[in-house]
Amino acid sequence: MENWRKHPLVFWAFSLPPSFWLVFFFLVPLTLVWGYSFSEKRGIIGTELTFTLDNYLRALEPIYLEILWKSLGMAAAATAICLVVGYPVAFAIAFASERLKPWLLLLVILPFWINILIRTYALIAVFRTRGYANFAYEDLWNAANWVLNTVGLGQLQLIGERFEPMALLYNNAAVVAGIVYAFFPFMVLPLYANIEKLDRSFMEASLDLGAGHWRTFFSVVFPLTWHGALSGIVIVFIPALGAFFIPELLGGTDSQMIGNVIERQFKSANDWPFGAALSFLLMYATFFALALRALVAGRKGGGALDA
Repeated sequence: MENWRKHPLVFWAFSLPPSFWLVFFFLVPLTLVWGYSFSEKRGIIGTELTFTLDNYLRALEPIYLEILWKSLGMAAAATAICLVVGYPVAFAIAFASERLKPWLLLLVILPFWINILIRTYALIAVFRTRGYANFAYEDLWNAANWVLNTVGLGQLQLIGERFEPMALLYNNAAVVAGIVYAFFPFMVLPLYANIEKLDRSFMEASLDLGAGHWRTFFSVVFPLTWHGALSGIVIVFIPALGAFFIPELLGGTDSQMIGNVIERQFKSANDWPFGAALSFLLMYATFFALALRALVAGRKGGGALDA
């Protein structure tokens, strides 16, 4: 700190560019959108700042609350799946050999090298009626019926009289799968960072004292790595809640999320004040989630084992 005081020009030379960027490309646009949320629509594209709360009150109408609750549920489901699947993946990477570990981390980070929109389009090729998932399903169906015919039980069709492709696309399940696919690395990386620092002697002691693997995980591993789990939950849940192009591409008419409503307000409906109000409601929820994480982290301290 004393070095910065002795060389103020160096301090300002390094601090001014990022400060300028933060103010003019983040705070100023955010303030403009916040002002729009208290404005009224005038004509087709006009707005007037009237400091009204009508936009926020309109966001509390049942139709929008229903979409919001659906969005919360789908984002929570995707986050839970990422957490359940992310722990084994993070453990596998952390306990891999030093030679294999970088390659496993590369596989987790590799999706970041491809635009998320392109990866979402790729899921359409997997989930559509004549997609790769249904091709694999049809092969299993044919193989199972071939086995039944071979052993003389051909009259007991395994699934039906004829193969029917599964409806994997344009539903809520496809949207949740798309969110998991898009944000799964954000769960694995903080989990891996915490598991990598885990003192493995605690797990060995728990197993030596007779605790099973499940009890060791919930009594030893999770209390020591919950910071990574909490960070992963926040990092995955927040962008999942505001996702709009994933449900737009993979979901049906009943799979629209709050992000799709916001996107339509700014584009097709030209109702920027209402779109801004919905956007800031999501931002308020984000601030609440971050504050809750900080509060929980402050109360539980460094993640030490409970007595």
